[in-house]
Amino acid sequence: MFGGTPSRAETLSFMRVVDGPERVLTAVREQLKRGATQIKLMAGGGVTSAYDPLDTLQFTSDELKAAVEAAADWGTYVSAHVFTPAGIRRAVEAGVKSIEHGLLADEDTIALLAEKNVWLSTQPLLEGDHSFANPDSVAKNRRVCDGVGNTLTWARAHGVKIAFGTDFLLDPVEAHKQGEMLTRLTTRFGFTPTETLKIATSGNAELFRLAGERDPYRHAPLGVIRPGAWADVLVVNGDPTQDVNLLADPEANLALIVKNGHIHKNTLS
Repeated sequence: MFGGTPSRAETLSFMRVVDGPERVLTAVREQLKRGATQIKLMAGGGVTSAYDPLDTLQFTSDELKAAVEAAADWGTYVSAHVFTPAGIRRAVEAGVKSIEHGLLADEDTIALLAEKNVWLSTQPLLEGDHSFANPDSVAKNRRVCDGVGNTLTWARAHGVKIAFGTDFLLDPVEAHKQGEMLTRLTTRFGFTPTETLKIATSGNAELFRLAGERDPYRHAPLGVIRPGAWADVLVVNGDPTQDVNLLADPEANLALIVKNGHIHKNTLS
């Protein structure tokens, strides 16, 4: 609208930069037409974002509602990247089904997620998980990581549906850290091993199913072991319901990895 060329991410249809309900509506429809299974809105500031402080609100209520309505017309849902209580509440009021991050929330806002049956898709982050050249991002990351403990404690206490993620966006070099990050739910943040395992398996799968007919796994469900389900199975050397730390070292402790029915690792005798 203001001239210039689209960013690389926009030319790949990875994202769109839009303003106003009508353009939000168009962008959501375009992303769904191109094959999106659900829509994620950047409803507030981000750690790595150069131009948006964490406390900013970046879509109006009408813009959020336009996205939610367009996604619902396609049988799917909207999630929102947002950290602060004000941003979370605005997203929930607009009908967003999943809050991504939410790590600067207060307890009342976390309780609202449970009341409205909204997911918290968050990460058990520590300050050293990511490195940033920009001092502003370093400071924002420290603030976010300081909020992890309270957010997860309140979410567990209020019975919020929690999804597990790592936020290692497009960074396969860091993939080896994912198992260790999962174990933190137990070792640092008070979840039992069984609760941690459920969050990362059947819990995450339940969130994906909110995509309805857009869900690419709808004909072979994830998160369950039964005939006809997607054949993703891990066999662990040991009992992770007693010692979740086994998952922090997959090379040593995962004896069998089956993905979509294909064996990718097998050390069973």
